[in-house]
Amino acid sequence: MICVWILFMGPVHASAALQDAGSTNPVRTAIVTVITSAITIDGVLEERDWGAAPKIGALTQREPANGQAPTENTEVTLLRDADNLYIGVMCYDSEPDRIIGTQRARDVGLNTDDRLEIVLDTYRDQRNAFYFATNPVGALVDGLLFSNGQSNLNWDAIWQVRTRRTDEGWSAEFAIPFKSLSFPAGRGVWGFNIARHIQRKLEDDRWSGARLETPFFQVSEAGEIGNLEGITQGIGLDLRPFIGGRWLHANANGNDTVTGKPGLDLFYNFTSSLKLSATVNTDFGETEVDDRQINLSRFSLFFPEKRSFFLEDAGVFAFSNTAVAAPGFLAPTRFEVIPFFSRQIGLLAGREVPIDFGTKLTGKIGRTDIGVLDARTRDVPNVTAKNFFVGRVKRNLFEQSYIGGIVTSGNPGRPISSQTAGADLRLATSDFLDSKNLVFNAYGLKSRNQGISGRDMSYGFSVEYPNDLIEMELFWREVQQNFRPALGFVGRSNLRLLRIGGRYNPRPKDFLNLQQMFMGIFYNRFTRADTGQVESWALHIPAPIDWHFKSGDALHAVMWPTVTYERLFAPFQIYPGVILPPAEYRFTRWRLSAATAAKRRVQASGQWVLGTFWSGHADEVNLTLTFKIPPRFTISVSANQTFASMPQRNFVARVFSSQANYTASPYLSFSNLIQYDNVSRNLGWQSRARWILRPGNDVFFVFTQGWIQEQQGGYRFTPQESKVSAKIQYTFRY
Repeated sequence: MICVWILFMGPVHASAALQDAGSTNPVRTAIVTVITSAITIDGVLEERDWGAAPKIGALTQREPANGQAPTENTEVTLLRDADNLYIGVMCYDSEPDRIIGTQRARDVGLNTDDRLEIVLDTYRDQRNAFYFATNPVGALVDGLLFSNGQSNLNWDAIWQVRTRRTDEGWSAEFAIPFKSLSFPAGRGVWGFNIARHIQRKLEDDRWSGARLETPFFQVSEAGEIGNLEGITQGIGLDLRPFIGGRWLHANANGNDTVTGKPGLDLFYNFTSSLKLSATVNTDFGETEVDDRQINLSRFSLFFPEKRSFFLEDAGVFAFSNTAVAAPGFLAPTRFEVIPFFSRQIGLLAGREVPIDFGTKLTGKIGRTDIGVLDARTRDVPNVTAKNFFVGRVKRNLFEQSYIGGIVTSGNPGRPISSQTAGADLRLATSDFLDSKNLVFNAYGLKSRNQGISGRDMSYGFSVEYPNDLIEMELFWREVQQNFRPALGFVGRSNLRLLRIGGRYNPRPKDFLNLQQMFMGIFYNRFTRADTGQVESWALHIPAPIDWHFKSGDALHAVMWPTVTYERLFAPFQIYPGVILPPAEYRFTRWRLSAATAAKRRVQASGQWVLGTFWSGHADEVNLTLTFKIPPRFTISVSANQTFASMPQRNFVARVFSSQANYTASPYLSFSNLIQYDNVSRNLGWQSRARWILRPGNDVFFVFTQGWIQEQQGGYRFTPQESKVSAKIQYTFRY
């Protein structure tokens, strides 16, 4: 497989070199103008420097009319002084009253709004970048991009943006401090890209890389900005002291517990591209609760990391593509193999274990990315103090490829030694067959747990052709029965996966107002790693109807079939009190799914999956309704219910949730999440307030209340725990 890849890659890189030389597809470039006068960040581009500096050039339509001029003009200007990069954008609009800006909370998803998105590839390595975005009402959204397409949008930087709506459209003024970025010393050229989305037209305009095959997060498609020589980060030291407090009331015994502690987060740049992060007496009281899930499969549930210390620079520790879940319409396997999963540190069986300190060293040395993490948890009942270590290194190859290694040490739940080590390889290009994406990934991992030996490895490879018209993929992966990464996550063990599939996605012209159609077939096959026996397979046929309309509405599925085979070698409890006996099961599920456009004030989506299910029949109904009063108020209600009729017993699995958010300004927001599931019979409510005094200085206030449903069911609930958490943090920059 690798030999075949190299045969392809040889001419590919030769072609890319010619393009970089400017012979066929020159890289877009622009100059950052140096200024000495002050810029006031108010969203109004009225300072003289904005008018005097050159614009970076026109954007190009990516969708819906690929390659054409945008329907609305956008002007972008780049300035800098000794401390900040300034980006001024004027978004002209012939119908300013139809501009859509509905959300303004920190890090909110902007896919429902008009928006601007910016990529800064400060190392010009075509893999990693900083991401900034806003909408017409001034939301602050930022994140980190890594591996040329993956993202961590929970990272928060210190920066400013202000917007202003006018009779001509809307404008945005960004100020991004150099102290908030990392970059190589002495280099004056960065990668840069900007995109404007006009939501009512579903229009996507780009400065660089406006091909349908390239999503915006594909950093390799960015252009270049120059005249950045001589910038510095100062001393490069950020100190963030904080005070956290908590009040807990246990309804069972009436006891009240009040705790509080000071702490410190520290960030220091040893060099402009190598950063030390440290936390002492860590407090995560402001963290959002997990979304409820009910598991009706044989795979472990996966809950994402939400704690800020572990989210910062998380992409450095990402390993291969074994944690990347395919979108729902691509039939995900849920067969994750993650050697380092940060939720294993400081959380044990859903219970918080205090972290005394944690340190991280992340960044670049030449073409090598490095990440080192060390953390220590405190003594708690039944668990002694533990130390955990993770090391990650990636050597960048060619334009978009790398070879890397990882090692972890520590066991959060048991008093035994545990280590995991492995290597991964990525070979990628966006110039295959002239302008297409092609990606090859391979990995190997071995765990070592005291008292266990043999059959303790996991390895695999994948080949992906992720393009707009045609998508194809081939995955093969094995997880042996004793492979147990103590600081990682494995969806299921003692299995081999073979996954193969593809989609054809035409864009018909003048047919039913369609933007794009999707149709394909995917096959997942699991066999036991020890005996080779087939354990399960599934054939997913997403056809013939998955239609996305130019209005933004979508008819995702009309009677899509999924044919499934499952073989149980031992009894399996699919639901409390419902145990399936060892046997072979064959069943077919049919899916109907539709959603209204995200731009609408009232948005609805629904899915109905019906058909045979294991030994019986089940109907799964998912409904979500969202109502917006822009730009301050959003409320959504969702229900996920499975009605199963089984020979063993009929049952209903229910998860209800409701979210009500109020955003007074981009710096003051209130969110409320209510969730209930009928397996735990727990009703939970979290109310969370965040006040950003200025970026980097925050006040959090979180109230959490739990109730347990009485045994006879109905609407009678008994209060459980009540908890109030507060945290104040302030950043000093040097």
